[in-house]
Formats: sequence, C-alpha cells, structure tokens
Amino acid sequence: MEEIVNRVANSKLVTFDLEDLYQEGDRVLIDISQWLEEGFLLRENSFRTSVKDHNWLQYENSYVAFYCSTDAIVPAWAYMLLATQLQGIAKKTITGTLETLETILYTESISMIDISPYTNVPVIVKGCTHKPVPENAYLLLIEKLQPVAKSLMFGEACSSVPLYKKKKD
Repeated sequence: MEEIVNRVANSKLVTFDLEDLYQEGDRVLIDISQWLEEGFLLRENSFRTSVKDHNWLQYENSYVAFYCSTDAIVPAWAYMLLATQLQGIAKKTITGTLETLETILYTESISMIDISPYTNVPVIVKGCTHKPVPENAYLLLIEKLQPVAKSLMFGEACSSVPLYKKKKD
C-alpha cells in the first residue's frame, strides 16, 4: 500500500489570512442628521449645542464612522468638530460607511506588514473569513505582495484560484 503524502503540507506555500489583521474593537456608525434641523439644515449654534451635549464617552475605544443619512450639504468643519469630541476617546474617527472604516483600518494594517517572509515563495490569500474584510483589503494586499511573491493564489490550498505568477528571468 502506497503512503499518502500531503503535498500541500510539504510545499513552500504560505497562507496569508487577512482576518489576522482585523483590529478588534466596537464599530459605531453615527448619523449626524440627528443634529441637523429637520435632518437637513445645519445651524451652527444648535449644531454646536447638540454636539456639546452628546455623551461621547460611550464611544470609548471604539472605531467611529460619521455619515449623514439625508441629502444635507454638510460642511467639512462639522465633521472636524465632531472628531474633536472623540479625540482621546475613540480609537479612530472617519467620515463614511462602516465599509470605508474597515478599508482604512486594513490599509493601516497592510502598510505595516513585513513582506520579507513572502519573498520568492508561493502565497495563497485565504478566502473564507469570519470577520468583516472589505474587498479593497484584498486589492491592497495584492499590491503589497505581488512585487515580492513567487506566485499569488486565492482560496484554500485544496481549491485555489491562480492570480499571478512571477516571470522567470
């Protein structure tokens, strides 16, 4: 009887799991239309009062995304004023959706990756995740790894999709 050999385990294939870069912490989406007159009109005095009276400590160590659910025209200073309230309280504050927030967090994490372990080796980017990984994170990762990796694949070792293979010199 022939011995069964696990070729995947014996290969130089390196798996990269973007989920490992997930930054733990609560994500909070805050609709600023609640502080606009009828949800549309920003009156500076009443806006400032609403912002001052809001309980900002509830967002301690959270990642916060501000957005406006109405078609109101919100000046940049309004979002800046909101961000000043969370300085030293929230881990990060952005304007946009939760997906934008995740993209920014993954951008930061991917920029910090030491790419030396991926030099001239085949890399498979794990496809299944349990945490939210925005599609842009996969593109950012490819941009980071392609210059050094021997090859890039997506999925699982048993059923991967080839993405890139370095040309032989």
